Amino acid sequence: MAYSLLAISGSLRKDSYNTALIRAWKKFAPEDVTVEIVDQEDIRVFPPYDGDVETANYPSVATALKERIRKADGLLIATPEYNRSVPGVLKNLLDWTTRPYGDNPYSGKPVFVMGASSGPIGTALAQYDLKKILLYFNARVLGQPEFYCGVATEKFDETGNLTDEKTKEYIAHGFTEFTAFIDTLR
Repeated sequence: MAYSLLAISGSLRKDSYNTALIRAWKKFAPEDVTVEIVDQEDIRVFPPYDGDVETANYPSVATALKERIRKADGLLIATPEYNRSVPGVLKNLLDWTTRPYGDNPYSGKPVFVMGASSGPIGTALAQYDLKKILLYFNARVLGQPEFYCGVATEKFDETGNLTDEKTKEYIAHGFTEFTAFIDTLR
């Protein structure tokens, strides 16, 4: 069976470890899995969420992303941890893509949450908050395995390529578990 996944990095930073992690998932995807990455520039152009703008001039970038989410068999979301939670840019994207009320592309959608950090806990608190948000959206968040890429400075080279063999094994295991999870929801 083939799987089409949409991957989102919650970071806008050019040399983001979370974006590098998403690229590693794409690079090491099994033959039957395609991973399409949402470009950071597509995320950068989201205006700050504003209920007045929502009703008057809904952003076309949000409409386009919602359609990509709907078409995907599942989502991979890598979140940085800013001040012990998800970054504002990721929360803003989530807010826009669930508006207007009742038009929620995450409902029933399988999601694998992950994160990379230079620190040792690998975005554990941000992932916890992100999972709470996604569960409120009625997304189907994979509970296990969890994926924390701590001390990312030692796992990626200077150009953002994953070099850590153990992390590559975790990615392979993550794909096995996530595709099996998707199958249970089909």
